[in-house]
Amino acid sequence: MNPTSREARSRELRWWREVLYAGGFYFVYSLIRNATAADSASVAFRHARTVIHAERLLGMYHEESIQDLFLHYHWLVRALNVYYGTFHFVVTTLALIWCFRRRPDRYPLWRNTLAATTGLALVGFALFPLMPPRLLDACNSFGACAHYGFVDTLERFGGLWSFDSGTMKSISNQYAAMPSLHCGWALWCTATLWPLSRGREWVKAVLVAYPCLTVFAIVVTANHFLLDAVGGAAVFGAGFLVAAALVARRARMARIEAAASVGPLDTA
Repeated sequence: MNPTSREARSRELRWWREVLYAGGFYFVYSLIRNATAADSASVAFRHARTVIHAERLLGMYHEESIQDLFLHYHWLVRALNVYYGTFHFVVTTLALIWCFRRRPDRYPLWRNTLAATTGLALVGFALFPLMPPRLLDACNSFGACAHYGFVDTLERFGGLWSFDSGTMKSISNQYAAMPSLHCGWALWCTATLWPLSRGREWVKAVLVAYPCLTVFAIVVTANHFLLDAVGGAAVFGAGFLVAAALVARRARMARIEAAASVGPLDTA
């Protein structure tokens, strides 16, 4: 896009309007996400057993073994608890602000990708409530008879918050695990911020490491299965395709309107 077009796109964007969009969208997202939590524990437990069965067939059911390797490093586990609870909000917000300020020509694409990714994840939460690994050994009342061996690291080692607090219980759907939005948003951040890596190999390494570290964190803290991460990547990819189609359609409509406003050339 040429500088003139970029400046025109920048003038179309208003920060206060984008804040209202983001706030309104997240409010609706939270309402829908948490509304799917009621009376779904037994269903979420059955879905967890389905995921475990699928991972065993695929040879990727290693989450408990991976967690065991790091449980002795209490400082690391506590750090990962904090990372899991904060970084996906902080980094995503900063990436969105950077794109708004530095790449207004690309901002609608990545804003819409984030919205579509999150919206598609809501469908997954509603249709496939999934109990995270950390809760599996506390499910005897739902028919569990096996010891899965996962540790709820937030309960044992602590962090900045707790799922057992009254506030968190009332506002958090603990069965909104498939797909993992932590992973979907991490991939979105890498894609959005990728222009920063031009000529900077260390930036490229950090951007690649971010989603990898996120997968590591969700496994060690037992908040997700590995298939949840795959689901997060899938909704990100689908969200990008939806957003790209919307942006392309808007561009076509703008060209048609511009051509119509010019009208036929005067040949007199």
